[in-house]
Amino acid sequence: MIGSLAAALDAPAYSLTQAQRAPLLLDGLNELTAHHYASGLPYRRIIDGAWGGLRSAATVEDVPYLPVSLFKTQRLQSIDDQAVRVTLTSSGTTGQAVSRIALDTDTSTIQQKALANSLAHVLGKRRLPMLVIDTDMVFRDPRRMSARGAGVLGLMRYGRNHAFALDPDLEPDVEAVRAFLAEHGGQPFFMFGFTFMVWMHFHDRFRDSGIDLSNGILIHSGGWKKMVERSVDNATFRHAFKEAFGLTRIYNFYGMVEQIGSIFLEGPDGLLFPPNFADVIIRDPQSWQPLPAGQSGVIQLLSLLPHSYPGHSVLTEDMGVVERVDPGVDGWNGRGVRVLGRVAKAELRGCSDVIAAASA
Repeated sequence: MIGSLAAALDAPAYSLTQAQRAPLLLDGLNELTAHHYASGLPYRRIIDGAWGGLRSAATVEDVPYLPVSLFKTQRLQSIDDQAVRVTLTSSGTTGQAVSRIALDTDTSTIQQKALANSLAHVLGKRRLPMLVIDTDMVFRDPRRMSARGAGVLGLMRYGRNHAFALDPDLEPDVEAVRAFLAEHGGQPFFMFGFTFMVWMHFHDRFRDSGIDLSNGILIHSGGWKKMVERSVDNATFRHAFKEAFGLTRIYNFYGMVEQIGSIFLEGPDGLLFPPNFADVIIRDPQSWQPLPAGQSGVIQLLSLLPHSYPGHSVLTEDMGVVERVDPGVDGWNGRGVRVLGRVAKAELRGCSDVIAAASA
Protein backbone atom coordinates (compact mmCIF):
# COMPACT_ATOMS: atom_id res chain seq x y z
CA MET A 1 0.00 0.00 0.00
CA ILE A 2 1.39 3.39 -0.95
CA GLY A 3 2.11 5.82 1.92
CA SER A 4 -0.53 8.33 0.86
CA LEU A 5 -3.28 5.73 0.95
CA ALA A 6 -2.20 4.50 4.39
CA ALA A 7 -2.27 8.06 5.72
CA ALA A 8 -5.74 8.68 4.26
CA LEU A 9 -7.10 5.50 5.84
CA ASP A 10 -5.65 6.36 9.24
CA ALA A 11 -7.89 9.45 9.49
CA PRO A 12 -11.61 9.14 10.36
CA ALA A 13 -13.56 8.43 7.17
CA TYR A 14 -14.67 11.48 5.17
CA SER A 15 -12.87 13.76 7.65
CA LEU A 16 -10.03 15.26 5.58
CA THR A 17 -10.60 18.78 4.34
CA GLN A 18 -9.79 19.66 0.76
CA ALA A 19 -6.57 21.35 1.87
CA GLN A 20 -5.53 18.24 3.80
CA ARG A 21 -6.35 15.63 1.16
CA ALA A 22 -4.99 17.45 -1.93
CA PRO A 23 -1.26 16.89 -1.18
CA LEU A 24 -1.91 13.28 -0.10
CA LEU A 25 -3.77 12.54 -3.30
CA LEU A 26 -1.28 14.29 -5.55
CA ASP A 27 1.67 12.25 -4.26
CA GLY A 28 -0.24 8.97 -4.48
CA LEU A 29 -1.74 9.65 -7.90
CA ASN A 30 1.66 10.55 -9.35
CA GLU A 31 3.00 7.25 -7.98
CA LEU A 32 0.15 5.35 -9.59
CA THR A 33 0.57 7.08 -12.96
CA ALA A 34 4.26 6.11 -12.98
CA HIS A 35 3.42 2.56 -11.85
CA HIS A 36 0.82 1.98 -14.57
CA TYR A 37 3.05 3.64 -17.21
CA ALA A 38 5.81 1.17 -16.40
CA SER A 39 3.46 -1.83 -16.20
CA GLY A 40 1.13 -1.67 -19.20
CA LEU A 41 1.89 -0.94 -22.87
CA PRO A 42 -1.61 0.37 -23.81
CA TYR A 43 -1.57 2.86 -20.93
CA ARG A 44 1.99 3.91 -21.81
CA ARG A 45 0.91 4.58 -25.39
CA ILE A 46 -1.99 6.69 -24.15
CA ILE A 47 0.23 8.78 -21.88
CA ASP A 48 2.83 9.25 -24.62
CA GLY A 49 0.30 9.96 -27.37
CA ALA A 50 -2.36 12.00 -25.61
CA TRP A 51 -0.49 13.52 -22.67
CA GLY A 52 2.97 14.14 -24.09
CA GLY A 53 4.75 11.50 -22.05
CA LEU A 54 5.17 10.69 -18.38
CA ARG A 55 5.69 13.56 -15.95
CA SER A 56 4.63 14.39 -12.42
CA ALA A 57 1.42 16.39 -12.18
CA ALA A 58 1.68 19.68 -10.27
CA THR A 59 -1.97 19.52 -9.09
CA VAL A 60 -4.63 16.81 -8.94
CA GLU A 61 -6.36 18.58 -11.83
CA ASP A 62 -3.26 17.88 -13.98
CA VAL A 63 -3.25 14.10 -13.40
CA PRO A 64 -3.89 12.33 -16.76
CA TYR A 65 -7.33 10.76 -17.02
CA LEU A 66 -8.92 8.05 -19.14
CA PRO A 67 -12.49 8.13 -20.47
CA VAL A 68 -14.24 5.34 -18.62
CA SER A 69 -15.50 3.95 -21.94
CA LEU A 70 -11.93 2.87 -22.79
CA PHE A 71 -12.30 -0.01 -20.33
CA LYS A 72 -14.99 -1.38 -22.68
CA THR A 73 -12.77 -1.38 -25.76
CA GLN A 74 -9.20 -1.76 -24.49
CA ARG A 75 -7.50 -4.37 -22.34
CA LEU A 76 -6.06 -2.15 -19.64
CA GLN A 77 -4.23 -3.90 -16.82
CA SER A 78 -0.93 -3.49 -15.00
CA ILE A 79 -0.40 -7.10 -13.99
CA ASP A 80 0.40 -10.34 -15.79
CA ASP A 81 -2.56 -12.50 -16.78
CA GLN A 82 -1.43 -15.13 -14.25
CA ALA A 83 -1.90 -12.61 -11.43
CA VAL A 84 -5.54 -11.85 -12.27
CA ARG A 85 -7.68 -13.06 -9.36
CA VAL A 86 -11.03 -12.00 -10.78
CA THR A 87 -12.30 -9.95 -13.71
CA LEU A 88 -15.16 -7.62 -12.83
CA THR A 89 -17.59 -6.49 -15.50
CA SER A 90 -19.90 -3.50 -15.50
CA SER A 91 -23.63 -3.92 -15.82
CA GLY A 92 -25.10 -3.71 -19.31
CA THR A 93 -27.99 -4.91 -21.40
CA THR A 94 -27.59 -7.75 -23.87
CA GLY A 95 -25.28 -6.79 -26.73
CA GLN A 96 -23.76 -3.81 -24.92
CA ALA A 97 -20.02 -3.64 -24.44
CA VAL A 98 -19.05 -3.85 -20.77
CA SER A 99 -16.01 -2.68 -18.85
CA ARG A 100 -13.61 -5.42 -17.80
CA ILE A 101 -11.56 -4.72 -14.68
CA ALA A 102 -8.72 -7.08 -13.73
CA LEU A 103 -8.05 -7.39 -9.99
CA ASP A 104 -5.11 -9.07 -8.31
CA THR A 105 -5.04 -10.12 -4.66
CA ASP A 106 -3.34 -6.94 -3.43
CA THR A 107 -5.81 -4.59 -5.12
CA SER A 108 -8.77 -6.62 -3.92
CA THR A 109 -7.45 -6.51 -0.34
CA ILE A 110 -6.89 -2.75 -0.54
CA GLN A 111 -10.43 -2.24 -1.85
CA GLN A 112 -11.92 -4.22 1.01
CA LYS A 113 -9.98 -2.29 3.65
CA ALA A 114 -10.90 1.04 2.08
CA LEU A 115 -14.58 0.13 1.84
CA ALA A 116 -14.62 -0.95 5.49
CA ASN A 117 -13.14 2.41 6.44
CA SER A 118 -15.90 4.26 4.56
CA LEU A 119 -18.83 2.15 5.79
CA ALA A 120 -17.75 2.45 9.42
CA HIS A 121 -18.75 6.12 9.21
CA VAL A 122 -22.45 5.17 9.15
CA LEU A 123 -22.48 1.54 10.38
CA GLY A 124 -19.96 1.77 13.21
CA LYS A 125 -16.99 -0.56 13.58
CA ARG A 126 -18.97 -3.62 14.72
CA ARG A 127 -20.49 -5.88 12.05
CA LEU A 128 -24.27 -5.77 12.19
CA PRO A 129 -26.88 -8.40 11.23
CA MET A 130 -27.54 -7.89 7.51
CA LEU A 131 -30.61 -8.11 5.31
CA VAL A 132 -29.66 -8.23 1.63
CA ILE A 133 -32.28 -6.79 -0.73
CA ASP A 134 -31.49 -9.26 -3.50
CA THR A 135 -31.21 -12.98 -4.18
CA ASP A 136 -28.10 -15.05 -3.46
CA MET A 137 -28.24 -16.23 -7.09
CA VAL A 138 -26.65 -12.94 -8.13
CA PHE A 139 -23.12 -14.03 -7.18
CA ARG A 140 -23.11 -17.77 -7.84
CA ASP A 141 -20.33 -17.64 -10.51
CA PRO A 142 -17.27 -15.79 -9.10
CA ARG A 143 -15.25 -16.28 -12.30
CA ARG A 144 -17.54 -13.94 -14.26
CA MET A 145 -18.70 -11.61 -11.57
CA SER A 146 -21.11 -8.87 -12.65
CA ALA A 147 -21.02 -5.45 -11.01
CA ARG A 148 -24.24 -6.25 -9.15
CA GLY A 149 -22.98 -9.61 -7.91
CA ALA A 150 -19.64 -8.13 -6.92
CA GLY A 151 -21.41 -5.31 -5.12
CA VAL A 152 -23.63 -7.64 -3.11
CA LEU A 153 -20.79 -10.01 -2.28
CA GLY A 154 -18.47 -7.14 -1.43
CA LEU A 155 -20.92 -5.50 0.96
CA MET A 156 -21.79 -8.79 2.64
CA ARG A 157 -18.32 -8.81 4.18
CA TYR A 158 -19.42 -5.95 6.42
CA GLY A 159 -22.48 -7.68 7.88
CA ARG A 160 -23.25 -10.96 9.65
CA ASN A 161 -26.17 -13.38 10.01
CA HIS A 162 -27.15 -12.65 6.40
CA ALA A 163 -30.68 -13.08 5.12
CA PHE A 164 -31.98 -12.45 1.59
CA ALA A 165 -35.25 -10.64 0.98
CA LEU A 166 -35.82 -12.16 -2.47
CA ASP A 167 -35.97 -15.73 -3.71
CA PRO A 168 -34.14 -16.93 -6.88
CA ASP A 169 -37.05 -15.68 -9.02
CA LEU A 170 -36.80 -12.19 -7.42
CA GLU A 171 -40.09 -12.77 -5.65
CA PRO A 172 -40.48 -11.53 -2.04
CA ASP A 173 -39.33 -14.04 0.56
CA VAL A 174 -41.62 -12.72 3.28
CA GLU A 175 -40.94 -15.57 5.66
CA ALA A 176 -37.17 -15.02 5.47
CA VAL A 177 -37.58 -11.30 6.18
CA ARG A 178 -39.96 -11.89 9.09
CA ALA A 179 -37.59 -14.48 10.58
CA PHE A 180 -34.65 -12.07 10.26
CA LEU A 181 -36.58 -9.24 11.93
CA ALA A 182 -37.84 -11.52 14.70
CA GLU A 183 -34.25 -12.30 15.64
CA HIS A 184 -32.49 -9.00 14.85
CA GLY A 185 -35.12 -6.30 14.33
CA GLY A 186 -34.92 -5.02 17.92
CA GLN A 187 -31.37 -3.75 17.44
CA PRO A 188 -29.51 -1.85 14.69
CA PHE A 189 -29.16 -3.90 11.54
CA PHE A 190 -27.65 -3.32 8.11
CA MET A 191 -29.57 -3.44 4.82
CA PHE A 192 -28.04 -3.24 1.35
CA GLY A 193 -29.38 -3.39 -2.19
CA PHE A 194 -29.15 -1.68 -5.55
CA THR A 195 -31.56 1.22 -5.69
CA PHE A 196 -33.87 -0.08 -8.40
CA MET A 197 -34.00 -3.50 -6.70
CA VAL A 198 -34.77 -1.90 -3.34
CA TRP A 199 -37.59 0.16 -4.84
CA MET A 200 -39.21 -2.24 -7.29
CA HIS A 201 -38.67 -5.55 -5.52
CA PHE A 202 -38.77 -4.47 -1.88
CA HIS A 203 -40.74 -1.24 -1.40
CA ASP A 204 -43.40 -2.04 -3.97
CA ARG A 205 -43.77 -5.68 -2.88
CA PHE A 206 -43.38 -5.38 0.92
CA ARG A 207 -45.01 -2.01 1.68
CA ASP A 208 -48.29 -3.57 2.79
CA SER A 209 -46.62 -6.29 4.87
CA GLY A 210 -46.57 -4.28 8.10
CA ILE A 211 -42.89 -4.97 8.78
CA ASP A 212 -40.91 -2.55 10.99
CA LEU A 213 -37.50 -1.41 9.72
CA SER A 214 -37.06 1.49 12.15
CA ASN A 215 -33.79 0.03 13.49
CA GLY A 216 -32.41 -0.56 10.02
CA ILE A 217 -29.60 1.29 8.25
CA LEU A 218 -30.10 1.09 4.49
CA ILE A 219 -27.22 1.65 2.06
CA HIS A 220 -28.17 1.60 -1.62
CA SER A 221 -26.78 2.63 -4.99
CA GLY A 222 -27.27 2.56 -8.75
CA GLY A 223 -30.13 2.32 -11.18
CA TRP A 224 -31.36 5.91 -10.90
CA LYS A 225 -32.17 6.01 -14.61
CA LYS A 226 -34.92 3.47 -13.97
CA MET A 227 -36.04 5.48 -10.95
CA VAL A 228 -36.30 8.69 -12.97
CA GLU A 229 -38.44 6.83 -15.48
CA ARG A 230 -40.79 6.13 -12.56
CA SER A 231 -40.65 9.74 -11.33
CA VAL A 232 -38.93 8.68 -8.11
CA ASP A 233 -36.20 11.05 -6.90
CA ASN A 234 -34.11 10.77 -3.74
CA ALA A 235 -36.57 12.76 -1.59
CA THR A 236 -39.51 10.63 -2.77
CA PHE A 237 -37.52 7.46 -2.11
CA ARG A 238 -36.68 8.50 1.46
CA HIS A 239 -40.19 9.65 2.27
CA ALA A 240 -41.72 6.43 0.96
CA PHE A 241 -39.50 4.21 3.12
CA LYS A 242 -40.22 6.30 6.21
CA GLU A 243 -43.95 6.09 5.61
CA ALA A 244 -44.09 2.37 4.78
CA PHE A 245 -41.48 0.93 7.17
CA GLY A 246 -40.41 3.65 9.64
CA LEU A 247 -36.94 3.58 8.05
CA THR A 248 -35.05 6.89 8.32
CA ARG A 249 -31.34 6.03 8.23
CA ILE A 250 -30.86 5.78 4.46
CA TYR A 251 -27.59 6.39 2.61
CA ASN A 252 -27.30 6.48 -1.14
CA PHE A 253 -23.81 6.13 -2.63
CA TYR A 254 -22.17 6.80 -5.97
CA GLY A 255 -19.51 4.52 -7.37
CA MET A 256 -18.59 2.40 -10.37
CA VAL A 257 -16.91 -0.87 -11.20
CA GLU A 258 -13.86 0.99 -12.55
CA GLN A 259 -13.23 2.29 -9.01
CA ILE A 260 -14.63 -0.44 -6.77
CA GLY A 261 -14.01 0.39 -3.11
CA SER A 262 -14.24 4.16 -3.59
CA ILE A 263 -17.79 5.08 -2.65
CA PHE A 264 -19.17 8.61 -2.51
CA LEU A 265 -21.55 8.28 0.43
CA GLU A 266 -24.62 10.44 0.99
CA GLY A 267 -24.13 13.07 3.67
CA PRO A 268 -26.06 16.15 4.78
CA ASP A 269 -28.44 17.71 2.23
CA GLY A 270 -28.23 14.59 0.04
CA LEU A 271 -24.76 15.49 -1.28
CA LEU A 272 -22.29 12.71 -2.09
CA PHE A 273 -18.85 12.94 -0.47
CA PRO A 274 -15.62 11.24 -1.62
CA PRO A 275 -13.70 9.15 0.94
CA ASN A 276 -10.37 10.50 2.18
CA PHE A 277 -8.44 8.58 -0.48
CA ALA A 278 -10.47 9.92 -3.43
CA ASP A 279 -11.67 13.13 -5.00
CA VAL A 280 -13.93 14.51 -7.70
CA ILE A 281 -13.30 17.14 -10.38
CA ILE A 282 -16.01 18.66 -12.55
CA ARG A 283 -14.87 19.42 -16.13
CA ASP A 284 -16.31 21.59 -18.86
CA PRO A 285 -17.52 19.16 -21.59
CA GLN A 286 -16.29 21.51 -24.32
CA SER A 287 -12.87 22.62 -23.09
CA TRP A 288 -12.25 19.87 -20.48
CA GLN A 289 -11.01 22.55 -18.08
CA PRO A 290 -11.84 22.11 -14.36
CA LEU A 291 -14.92 24.03 -13.24
CA PRO A 292 -15.41 25.78 -9.88
CA ALA A 293 -18.04 24.80 -7.33
CA GLY A 294 -21.55 25.65 -8.48
CA GLN A 295 -20.99 24.95 -12.18
CA SER A 296 -22.14 21.68 -13.72
CA GLY A 297 -20.03 19.51 -16.02
CA VAL A 298 -18.62 16.02 -16.57
CA ILE A 299 -17.55 14.13 -13.45
CA GLN A 300 -13.94 12.96 -13.17
CA LEU A 301 -13.09 10.53 -10.36
CA LEU A 302 -9.72 10.13 -8.67
CA SER A 303 -8.81 7.29 -6.32
CA LEU A 304 -5.68 5.83 -4.73
CA LEU A 305 -7.07 2.25 -4.84
CA PRO A 306 -6.54 0.93 -8.43
CA HIS A 307 -3.14 -0.81 -8.55
CA SER A 308 -3.75 -3.72 -10.92
CA TYR A 309 -5.28 -1.55 -13.66
CA PRO A 310 -4.95 2.16 -14.58
CA GLY A 311 -8.26 3.33 -13.14
CA HIS A 312 -6.93 5.89 -10.66
CA SER A 313 -8.15 8.83 -12.76
CA VAL A 314 -11.21 8.33 -14.97
CA LEU A 315 -13.57 10.64 -16.80
CA THR A 316 -17.07 9.29 -16.24
CA GLU A 317 -20.12 9.59 -18.49
CA ASP A 318 -22.08 11.39 -15.75
CA MET A 319 -22.84 15.06 -15.23
CA GLY A 320 -22.59 16.63 -11.79
CA VAL A 321 -21.95 19.74 -9.75
CA VAL A 322 -19.97 20.39 -6.57
CA GLU A 323 -22.37 22.25 -4.29
CA ARG A 324 -20.40 22.51 -1.05
CA VAL A 325 -16.77 22.07 0.03
CA ASP A 326 -15.81 21.05 3.59
CA PRO A 327 -19.19 21.62 5.30
CA GLY A 328 -17.90 19.78 8.38
CA VAL A 329 -21.44 18.76 9.44
CA ASP A 330 -21.39 15.41 11.29
CA GLY A 331 -17.79 14.89 10.22
CA TRP A 332 -18.34 15.17 6.45
CA ASN A 333 -15.61 17.03 4.56
CA GLY A 334 -14.30 17.27 1.01
CA ARG A 335 -16.23 18.17 -2.14
CA GLY A 336 -19.97 17.52 -1.78
CA VAL A 337 -21.25 16.64 -5.25
CA ARG A 338 -24.70 16.16 -6.72
CA VAL A 339 -25.02 13.79 -9.70
CA LEU A 340 -27.28 15.26 -12.38
CA GLY A 341 -27.56 12.35 -14.85
CA ARG A 342 -25.85 10.90 -17.90
CA VAL A 343 -23.85 13.07 -20.26
CA ALA A 344 -24.85 13.33 -23.91
CA LYS A 345 -22.73 10.85 -25.88
CA ALA A 346 -21.68 13.46 -28.41
CA GLU A 347 -20.03 15.53 -25.70
CA LEU A 348 -17.63 12.75 -24.74
CA ARG A 349 -16.93 11.36 -28.17
CA GLY A 350 -14.18 13.83 -29.04
CA CYS A 351 -12.15 13.15 -25.91
CA SER A 352 -12.63 9.39 -26.11
CA ASP A 353 -11.68 9.23 -29.77
CA VAL A 354 -8.45 11.17 -29.27
CA ILE A 355 -7.31 8.96 -26.41
CA ALA A 356 -8.44 5.73 -28.05
CA ALA A 357 -6.47 6.65 -31.15
CA ALA A 358 -3.38 7.24 -29.02
CA SER A 359 -3.66 3.74 -27.58
CA ALA A 360 -3.91 2.02 -30.96
